[in-house]
Amino acid sequence: MMTLWGRKNSSNVQTVVWCLEELNLPYKRIDAGFTYGVVDTEEYRKINPNSTVPTFKDGEGPALFESCAIARYLASNYAPDAFWPSDPSSRAQVDMWAEWSKHNIATAFSLPLFWPIVRLDPALQNPEQLATALEKLSKNLDIANDQLSRSKYLASNELTLADIVFGHSLFRYYDIDLNRPEHKHVRAYYERLTQSKTYQKSVMIPYDDLRYKP
Repeated sequence: MMTLWGRKNSSNVQTVVWCLEELNLPYKRIDAGFTYGVVDTEEYRKINPNSTVPTFKDGEGPALFESCAIARYLASNYAPDAFWPSDPSSRAQVDMWAEWSKHNIATAFSLPLFWPIVRLDPALQNPEQLATALEKLSKNLDIANDQLSRSKYLASNELTLADIVFGHSLFRYYDIDLNRPEHKHVRAYYERLTQSKTYQKSVMIPYDDLRYKP
């Protein structure tokens, strides 16, 4: 049995959950992090010294942390060729877009935009910093928009690991109160993702408990 530690409304955990669901793999998820605790215990630190989520174990195998490393492990061991190609050159294309998405979309959105808008007292928000962060993210989304004008998914015409890393951020991006620039190909891509039962189950998760409450 595969075991995943992490609360279901953690975006990093959602990366792994979506990958597991997409590959139709059986797993058990244990709530951890934020209000659930667990991550600050000595037992947990033995499997993840960072005290973060997600953490993952495949049966009796060694524990893994870092969401993209876990997703690559799952893809390498259980995914069909279209999702994670066996050909090194084709795989590198998928991995390239996955790595790009992690640094230029997921990280560029979550910390400088999502967290201040959702978690911070509006009186303490810095409009100039938010505008700068949105401008930077939008330039990266320009790149994704251009790529998606030529293919159905980010790295090819088939769903791949790159889409797991890229697409999981879009639910919150389109959900929060944000004056978003138009990226018609990204928006159409996102609308396609929302029709997927695996995306609905794994990513389109309410996050009310993360919101700032006066």
